[in-house]
Amino acid sequence: MQLLHRVRSKPALALSLVVVTAVLGVGLLFPVSQVLLTAFSPEGLDAVRALVGSSVNRGVVVNTVVLGLCVAAVGTALAFLFAFVQTRLDVPFKRVLHAIAIVPVVSPPFALATALVVLFGRNGVISQGVFGVPYDIYGLDGLTIALALSFFPVVYLTLVGMMRRLDPSLDEAATSLGAGRAKVFLTVTLPMLLPGLASGFLLLFVEAIADLANPLVLGGDFTVLSSRAYLAITGEYDVASGAVFSLSLMVPAVLVFLLQRYWIDRRKVFSVTGKPTGRPQVHRGPVAMTAYAAAVFVALLIVLVYATIVYGAFTAVPGVNNAFTLAHFDFVLFGIGSEAMVDTTVMAVVAAPLAGLLGVLIAYLVVRKLPRVGPLLDFVAMLGIAVPGTVLGIGFVLAFRSENLVAGVTVIPSLVGGAAVLGGSVGIVVVLLIRGMPAAVRAGVGSLHQIHPSIDEASASLGADDSTTFRRITLPLIRPALLAGLTFAIARSMTTLSPIVFLTTPDTKIMAAQILAEVDAGRFGNAFAYCCVLMAIVLVLIGLVRVAVRGRAVRPVRTLAVIAPTAPVLVGAEKE
Repeated sequence: MQLLHRVRSKPALALSLVVVTAVLGVGLLFPVSQVLLTAFSPEGLDAVRALVGSSVNRGVVVNTVVLGLCVAAVGTALAFLFAFVQTRLDVPFKRVLHAIAIVPVVSPPFALATALVVLFGRNGVISQGVFGVPYDIYGLDGLTIALALSFFPVVYLTLVGMMRRLDPSLDEAATSLGAGRAKVFLTVTLPMLLPGLASGFLLLFVEAIADLANPLVLGGDFTVLSSRAYLAITGEYDVASGAVFSLSLMVPAVLVFLLQRYWIDRRKVFSVTGKPTGRPQVHRGPVAMTAYAAAVFVALLIVLVYATIVYGAFTAVPGVNNAFTLAHFDFVLFGIGSEAMVDTTVMAVVAAPLAGLLGVLIAYLVVRKLPRVGPLLDFVAMLGIAVPGTVLGIGFVLAFRSENLVAGVTVIPSLVGGAAVLGGSVGIVVVLLIRGMPAAVRAGVGSLHQIHPSIDEASASLGADDSTTFRRITLPLIRPALLAGLTFAIARSMTTLSPIVFLTTPDTKIMAAQILAEVDAGRFGNAFAYCCVLMAIVLVLIGLVRVAVRGRAVRPVRTLAVIAPTAPVLVGAEKE
């Protein structure tokens, strides 16, 4: 009742709640509910029995779990290795290693996979050309390498931040008690990193089992649930089986999301108890040098992969005919491929700002205006990234087909297929909005928790309403969160494929889908040219956003320091 009274008395709050509910309901909950309804329909239950009774389908489930575990283990190890080198070793070229490590963030999801095929495929430039070994990279090993290199930067950025915030006095205290460097690391440093390591492991597991592009390029005979669901929809036109495979994919992904959100996040370890004193212990010796050599080797592999992408874009047939050519760029920039470049950029420019602003608005409602229903709203918004892209794409196919008729009247306009509104671009923008919004929500929630509510109360006491306070007070203070959300939304909007591949039409082309089509056709040169152009567009858009947002930034630190009360100091480690 209190919520209804507040909503009625504040039109801006009511309008915000309606907009947020409509977007999440139409763009996320309705498609996911259609997947569930189809999976539990009579045809869906038959597909469930086929899934359980078929040894082939059970093998697909096992393959998916094994792939997730392998990628999570290797990716977490790589992330920890690079974070350890950055924070605990005194070695040269650390900034170069850092820059190389984060390059995969802005590249298409299967750019690495395509380059690995050229380098280490059956007729690979290195495997066959240098070593004379017809190595078959298709399958679990190739997928593990490609996915681990693609996804480990996100975990690396988290771990390097955690390790830099660790208070060196804890290591010094352990050392003063007689512990060696190895014992200090294993008994003091590593336990404090366990929440970050566990969170990163689960994140990589979800990303690996949800990925669609890499299994299509590198899977070979190693079929996983995402590629099986894709083939069921696009190849066999079996909607019920596609929904069941999607549900099989969504259940572990959402469970891992819940585990990460409500179990790991509660196992907090506090190591920052004030201004850090001392300097982190620097490791030396054979173990440290071995770690550095391993990081350099991985960095060189990443450089080799991206050099292959750039080199392949300027060669006639990469690995076969290395004659220099600009034909691939002519195709992408000025030929038939330019349509995909324009469509992708336009839709990303439309979807990314909406995702950033809506994410920040949801964070504002969760933290400031709706404390009772805020956790539920936050949970639903985060489902946008917890639900695998393949599931969301199939959900859109089920929810927004042209058959949505009641008494001969179209209730919901079609957003997929040949009769889709604006050639399917509306549906794609909605999907990009849903997938890009969670990062802005998390960044906004984190920033708002650092701003004392008394600032909003001061604005209200001066006569400002909620919309004025949000627009003129709150939004400028959380501008860094908006910048982070926009950056993530741009990168994801330009490179995402899993949900989009189900929504593209002849009238609307997406660069990621075009790259996959070029790889399937064996035109690796065009695919590499697409990758180069796509990465250049992402970097330019991110640069423009940072200039636009930072150029108008405010400096609220002094104000916050005066108004905010002193936070209680938490000493030692606490586990709940």
